[in-house]
Amino acid sequence: MNEKEILSRLKKIVEPYTQRPEGLRDFNVNTDFINDLQINSANLVDVVLDVEDEFNIEIDNDSMEGMLTVGDAKTIIENKLV
Repeated sequence: MNEKEILSRLKKIVEPYTQRPEGLRDFNVNTDFINDLQINSANLVDVVLDVEDEFNIEIDNDSMEGMLTVGDAKTIIENKLV
């Protein structure tokens, strides 16, 4: 699975939780879930659960705490898919 496909699937996952839709226009590895998309911490847990389901992976608590940007999420997904 390439980076473009991962980012596309991630964008679909976070879209319903995004409080600042304009943040989705420039969705890239530097997009911050909290600052750019204004996803609250409760919904961030939902994002993690949706990522686990979408990619059929399990994200541990340490990885979850480090998942602040789209790039962080992409790296975690890539590492789990190997």
